[in-house]
Amino acid sequence: MGSGQSTDKLHCNRYLNGQGPPSLLQQVAAVCEANEGLNGIHKPVNGCQPEGQMTWVILHRDVPGFPNDNTLQINYIFPDGIQTVKHPHPGQPYSGLRLCAYLPDNREGRRVFKLLDKAFQQQLLFTVATNMDGEDTVTTASIPLKTQHDDGYSYPDYLKIVRKLLKEKGIE
Repeated sequence: MGSGQSTDKLHCNRYLNGQGPPSLLQQVAAVCEANEGLNGIHKPVNGCQPEGQMTWVILHRDVPGFPNDNTLQINYIFPDGIQTVKHPHPGQPYSGLRLCAYLPDNREGRRVFKLLDKAFQQQLLFTVATNMDGEDTVTTASIPLKTQHDDGYSYPDYLKIVRKLLKEKGIE
């Protein structure tokens, strides 16, 4: 890794301290908690995602629930940077992030992929936040990403949840 990057992270969602990104269950719970009390009124969408890159590749293996389909691996890369006025501590540095998410390579998976791409372009998937150690870092925003195959939700359920959450943000 370059000298300007954090040394706490390894490839994709593996961390040296043995902890990874929040599980899908934790991400969905946080989204539901954030939306409580809105009574059907959606919060205004304001993208505060830092500069980053989204790429994808097809893996010749299946994901649980779709044994006859390949896998879309989505790679998100955010270098270390300096926070802007849309982040918690403007002018201060933040740690970047490398994250891989997975979808089935079928009609439904590609549909969700296109929605995630649109959300990424609108700067809605990631944000800069202060972690429990008091460090500012890039993290997922309010849309959960399936970074592990066994995080509590099946892929069919995950695809439905993400479509619903993106629709609530005006992404259809």
